[in-house]
Amino acid sequence: MYQFLDAGQSLIVDGQPRFGHFDDALRIINRDDFVYRNAFGEKRSKLAGWVGNKDFQYLGGMSDKLIFGCALAHLRYMAVAFVYVYDTETRQLWSRSWRSPMGLGFKLAGNPREGESRFHLPGLVDIRMTYRNSPREKVLQIHCKDLELEARLDEADFQPMSLCTRTGYSGFTYACKDAGQPLYGFLETKGKRYDLREIRAYGHHDFSCGYMRRETWWNWACFSGEVQEGPRKGQRIGLNVSAGVNETGFSENCFWLNGQLVPLSFTRFDFNADDPMQPWDVSADNGKLQLHFQPMGMHREVVRAGLVTSHFRQVFGEFSGCMLVDGEEISLNGLKGFVEDQYIKW
Repeated sequence: MYQFLDAGQSLIVDGQPRFGHFDDALRIINRDDFVYRNAFGEKRSKLAGWVGNKDFQYLGGMSDKLIFGCALAHLRYMAVAFVYVYDTETRQLWSRSWRSPMGLGFKLAGNPREGESRFHLPGLVDIRMTYRNSPREKVLQIHCKDLELEARLDEADFQPMSLCTRTGYSGFTYACKDAGQPLYGFLETKGKRYDLREIRAYGHHDFSCGYMRRETWWNWACFSGEVQEGPRKGQRIGLNVSAGVNETGFSENCFWLNGQLVPLSFTRFDFNADDPMQPWDVSADNGKLQLHFQPMGMHREVVRAGLVTSHFRQVFGEFSGCMLVDGEEISLNGLKGFVEDQYIKW
């Protein structure tokens, strides 16, 4: 089990971050107090600090009828937003993406407990991601052509994955993630309106920020829903595992059962990088996690814009396999979720 740090204190103390797992999401992410140094111990310039400071926030939903995702990423000299919705019955994908030089129209919350992130281009799109501490919840609202969405992720009786890891020689990444909690609200697209609770939609949220590597990559997998069979049928379950990031001394890999966090260590991803629509295998902890992923569709973002180069592929589909919890095997069969292959230079 994790040795938790107190989430009631600030992240940065005496100019440096506290590394490790926290017992809750942080409310004080005081990045302005961070002393960003180079490999020789010299304080970096304000420009280097401004460029190195990154933010990424994401909320996705999954059910047997719909899968959707929305991301807001601020890279300082550019900001990116995307939204997609996939209808599992018609197999139709609707997606939109926007790029904003210097982050015009962007405002991002400073922590995952309270505040609001927003991307607004008048007449085109309005995305709000609101964080509420009492009651604990996250709310995603999207208004744009062909899509109206309001999704509330309930965090009552839930323990988020909250950690800070060393990144590169002198940077850090703080990440807070949720999965395995129900969504409430609605999604309306192309004349169809869906009640998210009626279709039993579940959500995943990712809040990541810090001084990240200039060039990096990762693989990631997530699902969120209910156990479909066996003695735990109907219980809430969620997964968050990755490789390539947040692995320096501590791991973000974990799953949730009925809102309780269960740690995992390192994860292996086996897939065809030339064709990510081929099946994936995801495993961890010497057989405690053995998953097979069958893709249904993919959202892809390619950016070649000078300082920013990115090849992002988020694949959505179905997981099958098993997980071991205290020697008990939990079988999965057709649980919806995501896998991801990302390269970025930012």
